[in-house]
Amino acid sequence: MSDSTLTRRDLIGQGLSVLAASAAAATMAEAQHAGHKMPPPPAAPAAAPDAVSVAHVRRRARAGVSGQDYTPVITPNGATLPFRVVDGVKVFHLVTGEFSHEFAPGLKATCWGYNGRTIGPTIEAVEGDRVRIYVTNRLPEPTSVHWHGIILPSGMDGVAGLSHAPIPSGETYRYEFDLNQYGTYMYHPHYDEMTQQALGMMGLFVIHQRDERRRPNKDFAMLSSEWRIGIGTSRPDPNEMLDFNVLTFNSKAFPATAPLVIQLGDDVRIRFGNLSAMSHHPIHVHGLAWRVVATDGGPIARDGQWPESTVLVPVGSTRTVEFEATNPGDWAMHCHMTHHTMNQMGHSGLSLLGVDGEKIDAATRSVLPEYMTMGQGGMGEHATMGMPVPRNSIPMLGTAGPKGYIDMGGMFTILKVRERVSGQSDPGWYQDPPGTVARAATVEELRRDGIAID
Repeated sequence: MSDSTLTRRDLIGQGLSVLAASAAAATMAEAQHAGHKMPPPPAAPAAAPDAVSVAHVRRRARAGVSGQDYTPVITPNGATLPFRVVDGVKVFHLVTGEFSHEFAPGLKATCWGYNGRTIGPTIEAVEGDRVRIYVTNRLPEPTSVHWHGIILPSGMDGVAGLSHAPIPSGETYRYEFDLNQYGTYMYHPHYDEMTQQALGMMGLFVIHQRDERRRPNKDFAMLSSEWRIGIGTSRPDPNEMLDFNVLTFNSKAFPATAPLVIQLGDDVRIRFGNLSAMSHHPIHVHGLAWRVVATDGGPIARDGQWPESTVLVPVGSTRTVEFEATNPGDWAMHCHMTHHTMNQMGHSGLSLLGVDGEKIDAATRSVLPEYMTMGQGGMGEHATMGMPVPRNSIPMLGTAGPKGYIDMGGMFTILKVRERVSGQSDPGWYQDPPGTVARAATVEELRRDGIAID
């Protein structure tokens, strides 16, 4: 027999050697990866999705528990989406639909949103959780949900026609994915988004860091958006591209924005999101300063964080700030674009500053006896005059403050820092210590300090 001839015994021996080598290699690979997360198994066919869920449950950490693993987020004027845990998976249910929403006293509009709200309820989970989110569509057209900023499988990304088929009206779709990051994210449609977002379909998705060493005492979430609601109309205009006249935090305009109630000395986190159509928002706080600690791209290393009293939140982005509440008082927090802190005012019409309105008044009162030309000396004083306004409009809505009328509106709210607070119960207006409130100067003071007043 020649050397090149293999007997049946030789073949069997070589086969056993190969099997033994393969087994040894597998054992070595397993030892090398012990203690490390292995990549998920390949997706099962669509006919057997539950097998995928079971495989993920076996390798995943336990579902994070509110209060035990994280400080629950407070969404002023909003809500948190409830969930149940099924076989280790957090299960949520979003339902799209149409409803009436009040932006502020005197202004209601027919909006679209989730679970009867705009903004939709905040989805809250923990790094390492697996979530299953059912979306039931009760709109008159298809929709989808994009999980803005979250890293997930392509087929779960929510871009209708690209990631998956649009969700037809009347149907329920199922999204399911692992959360392998933490931070502040958002959700919104990616089907006819110009219309659906303009009518209010948006929400926040907060993923807490697992085993976070230092948790805040208060963790707030604020989503900015802008609307065009014509005076006297009852539905936002989705075709507007430039002239937005209602600016909101969590779909409320001041004075309807709930205050952020904080105890003196609290470590505070505020998560800002911006799903406005066109506008960036420089959010400014009075009496305090914060550190910018994260974006929707992830946390910022401590050495890279920076102090601010104004943080710019670009369109489609989130910014997270943290601070210690060391200064008691009622502190304004608002967008610093001046037209964003008013309600349906200043967005149309001619400027009448410096105009003598007597002739205009005389001519117009023959038709409208109560007419008065407004704006010759500015608009601030008109907010307190109680003048009649068109139906379902808030052109000059502010509110009475502790020391006069607050003529701000729109994207404006108040941080109420107190020595003792109870949850988010409004503690009322701040009682200033004697000698700490600006007041009219006396003649004696002016003379003493050499201030000449004509």
